[in-house]
Amino acid sequence: MKNNNISFKLIVMNFLEFAVWGAYLTSLGRYLGQIGMGPQIKWFYAMQGIVSIFMPALMGIVADRHIQAQKVLSLCQGIAGAFMIGAGLYCHNAGAALEFAPLFLLYSLSVAFFMPTIALSYSVAYNALESAGKDTVKSFPPIRVFGTVGFICSMLLTNFLKIGGVAMQDSYTQLISSGIIGLVLCGYALSLPACPTKKGQSGQSIADSLGLKAFTLFKDPQFAIFFIFSMLLGASLQITNGYANTFLGSFGENPAFADTFAVKNSNALISLSQISETLCILLIPVCMKKFGIKKVMLIAMFAWVFRFGFFGLGAPDMPGVLLFVLSCIVYGVAFDFFNISGSLYVNENAGKEIRSSAQGLFMLMTNGLGATIGTLAAGAVVDACVYNAAAPSWSKAWYIFAAYAFVVGIAFMFLFKDPQKK
Repeated sequence: MKNNNISFKLIVMNFLEFAVWGAYLTSLGRYLGQIGMGPQIKWFYAMQGIVSIFMPALMGIVADRHIQAQKVLSLCQGIAGAFMIGAGLYCHNAGAALEFAPLFLLYSLSVAFFMPTIALSYSVAYNALESAGKDTVKSFPPIRVFGTVGFICSMLLTNFLKIGGVAMQDSYTQLISSGIIGLVLCGYALSLPACPTKKGQSGQSIADSLGLKAFTLFKDPQFAIFFIFSMLLGASLQITNGYANTFLGSFGENPAFADTFAVKNSNALISLSQISETLCILLIPVCMKKFGIKKVMLIAMFAWVFRFGFFGLGAPDMPGVLLFVLSCIVYGVAFDFFNISGSLYVNENAGKEIRSSAQGLFMLMTNGLGATIGTLAAGAVVDACVYNAAAPSWSKAWYIFAAYAFVVGIAFMFLFKDPQKK
């Protein structure tokens, strides 16, 4: 009964954690495009990567050394939620006088404290499961799947709920919704199982005292290659989050496509990606056991090729919309087989005393350096192919992204050795 109670608590935590993100992540670009900030979309999504370069690692150090992880999770969610609500209220009060700088500042402060919570939630879950005597590889994915369920529920709410006659995906209300959910999780996190900290002791090195020992993982050549390719693959993570909804919305300029489901309910269509993600999470324990981390990550890399390629080939009407659907289906493999499997790999190969820091380091490489570089590069590609092009072509941009993912996959195939086969 106790184990079941722990699982339920972690299910609720994951649901709320990703519901916070799902409220705006895939729809913010559409809203920004409609208020004349299309060229600035890349900066909003790049900021998630910029803060992930240092904030997850920093909060991981705090959780490892000073304050229990569930309390750090609560604190970060509370601050992030307050600033996100502030961003939404600024949009409401500013009206037509809305400016980039104040909105971007409030948003940036929010994501600075939200991004560490992903790695922290993983650390809280792993600690609780291990304390309950459970196998994390088998037990965590079925729990994590409810995070994706939370993300989907938020996406659908943002798509279909109208406030003042305006759908939330076209309004600043998506920011307020995200902030409110964050405040709920702020309170709930305090009820989660306590995570032990490793207090500094006399005779420790500076690296030990600050929790920087996680960076010594780079001394292992294969771990170093793993982190480098995590960064390269992380470059793909925010591309469709930032531009897929904007891309689908752009078809509305064509009267032949304006009333299609893919255009009017683009967030709902994109939610198929998260539904696929929900199902694919359940495949991870079997695939990790059968194929090992290398093949699982290779599958993810080549899934990104199809994710981007299908967007380039698709159209909102039949049969082109089926390619959009296929793109959403392969996203589940592309995201899960990389993010969740990579997190499990880090948890199994890093020492217990640095696990929170190691998860923060993984976040730094993927959602930090990788996402920042990838988002800004993707923004440059979209600017060149769409916003600044004489003949705008979204398809050309998607094909460039697909070619990048293909090259990364080929390189990983030759350079990374499966730890099970060393």
